[in-house]
Amino acid sequence: MTTMTEASVREFKMPDVGEGLTEAEILKWYVQPGDTVTDGQVVCEVETAKAAVELPIPYDGVVRELRFAEGTTVDVGTAIITVDVSGGAAPAAEPAPAAEPVPAAEPVPAAEPEEKPQARQPVLVGYGVAASSTKRRPRKGTEPTAAETAVQAAVQRELNGHGHAVAAQPAPEAPAVERARPLAKPPVRKLAKDLGVDLATVTPSGPEGVITREDVHAAVAAAPAAGPVAVPEQAPAAPAAAPVASYDGPRETRVPIKGVRKATAAAMVGSAFTAPHVTEFVTVDVTRTMKLVEELKQDKDLQGLRVNPLLLIAKALLVAIKRNPDINASWDEANQEIVLKHYVNLGIAAATPRGLIVPNIKDAHARTLPQLAESLGELVATARDGRTSPGAMQGGTVTITNVGVFGIDTGTPILNPGEAAILAVGAIKLQPWVHKGKVKPRQVTTLALSFDHRLVDGELGSKVLADIAAILEQPKRLITWG
Repeated sequence: MTTMTEASVREFKMPDVGEGLTEAEILKWYVQPGDTVTDGQVVCEVETAKAAVELPIPYDGVVRELRFAEGTTVDVGTAIITVDVSGGAAPAAEPAPAAEPVPAAEPVPAAEPEEKPQARQPVLVGYGVAASSTKRRPRKGTEPTAAETAVQAAVQRELNGHGHAVAAQPAPEAPAVERARPLAKPPVRKLAKDLGVDLATVTPSGPEGVITREDVHAAVAAAPAAGPVAVPEQAPAAPAAAPVASYDGPRETRVPIKGVRKATAAAMVGSAFTAPHVTEFVTVDVTRTMKLVEELKQDKDLQGLRVNPLLLIAKALLVAIKRNPDINASWDEANQEIVLKHYVNLGIAAATPRGLIVPNIKDAHARTLPQLAESLGELVATARDGRTSPGAMQGGTVTITNVGVFGIDTGTPILNPGEAAILAVGAIKLQPWVHKGKVKPRQVTTLALSFDHRLVDGELGSKVLADIAAILEQPKRLITWG
């Protein structure tokens, strides 16, 4: 790789976008060599072991070189892009080495217009805000697709078959058609790529024509089904001499272990084999809690907020921790100390396209019910959009994982590293239950509490789980105990 030694050329190095991270994967480049960039303009998106983050460039100038291709994992502190800040005309882009090509993230038309300036918020401290667009050089026309080539070949064979001498004539050059790049956030672009959706065909519903996750899912639902025709239920059996394969395509697919999933796997293995886990279970009648949820949905002080059973379960856990504060702790192996936390950063496990993440609500113990509802809503929305910051996933003290949303009764959750307890919430179902001496249909769920047996003994763990169950059975205890 050529080293830029000119004083006018600046190297932008991969920053540490979290606390102590050592590497990040380049997911997408938003610029190419020859593009003009301005201070604060986002030039690429990277994925760390914690989240996906957009990186702004701290220079004004012209892009000289992209040092790494999309999909490459780069160590923190390594130069990833060079920018000519002299203010001169853009030099001709040097061809990328064969080993490190920089593929375009999406097909582009013959000439791409300037994008509408988009106001951006600061991503990293000190980079500021930029509202600018990237100026791109006109690109060469795209090569004919495989389908077009096949059609041309078929026509040629047909004409030759009738004895006509057909001279190869170059196809008339089609006029360049300008098409604006669809507006969508990076997580939405990745979702569309994973689902095979062309964003240019999606009708946007977001503000200022931005394509949302719902728009992508709607496009998938509206698309005609592809692939082989389904076999009728009474289809005749295939002859023994011609067995039918179980399915078409490759028999295996290998997916690289990296990013969030790699970090999660390492953390879970470390937790499972470092902290001795104990899990206790309790099945509880939550009929009164479900009635309270419906009443709170009509409360004017909670209008527009996310009110669901998880909100009251989170509040019940916070009250139980207040009554049994020793469970809100961590094990300091280096100093051989138990660290008691006088605050609760409540983690909520969230499944995302990039893997499982656990963002947390800072100082959840100090929040009122409306404030807790607002924080839960923001946490879930941010996680679904793939915008969870690394800081939001650090410093958790206790976690809730809601496996009930998948119809699961319960599970044995693994502790989030550095925490002493995690609560799993199962599905809430209508079941026969003995209530006031009679068997009646009641709303029932199963809770599971895993805890680190080095610092939480069976008595403490049982008290916490029993308090949570008691509150959910009689939610008025949120007032009398809270």
